[in-house]
Amino acid sequence: MSDQQSPVPVIEISDLDFRFDNGPRVLEDVNLVVSEGDYASVIGPNGGGKTTLVKLIVGLLTPTTGDIRVFGMSPAKARPRIGYMPQHAMMDPRFPVRALDVVMMGRLSPRPSLGGYSRADRIAAEASLAKVGLEDHGSRPFSDLSGGQRQRVLLARALVTEPDLLLLDEPAANLDQKVEQDFFDLLEELNRHLTIVLVSHDLGFVSGFVRTVICVHRRVDVHPTSELDGRRVSEIYGGDVRMVLHDHRMER
Repeated sequence: MSDQQSPVPVIEISDLDFRFDNGPRVLEDVNLVVSEGDYASVIGPNGGGKTTLVKLIVGLLTPTTGDIRVFGMSPAKARPRIGYMPQHAMMDPRFPVRALDVVMMGRLSPRPSLGGYSRADRIAAEASLAKVGLEDHGSRPFSDLSGGQRQRVLLARALVTEPDLLLLDEPAANLDQKVEQDFFDLLEELNRHLTIVLVSHDLGFVSGFVRTVICVHRRVDVHPTSELDGRRVSEIYGGDVRMVLHDHRMER
């Protein structure tokens, strides 16, 4: 009998319920395992609990009942290993700040320190910008960048701590299709070294990239992308919904 232990899942959720205060349950009886190296998309109807699930994994919310482990730890303890790109980044594009400054914000610690950012912070931020193809844009004002470039800067901010898990909530919202495809090509490259979980409203597009689909409609079901068809999509969203596959390679 082998004494090798099974690898610890990146995300493991057991018997989770969540509600805000005394309101109705937003998530119910959630059991979920995400393995190392996976590339998963969280889908479901508006109000179904997608963003709530991501915030629970990051540790911004606490389960009403049940348990969440990230790398075998509580989300709070695992946070240094998590890169998070929220749906609505608190960043006014008119604020006079450089792209490099935005990325370095990802190096801020909850513990106050004197002297601001270190040389190591700057080096890490420059390396993170290089990962997203913007190594020559660090000194540019954030307000001067295109929508796609701003999203890459915010992605670089999520990557600047060199995380092992990347969580993204609607990262390509409001991008045109060409820019969106370039962004997902970049994520596919990052997936060689990172486990990625992203929320998306466009299942037809992300189905060409992701391997696993996490369906959230208060309850959670998980399917390989290959198993998802029109019937399952209709069950998730409720009603007659058609999945349109965009022109992108499907082979892996």
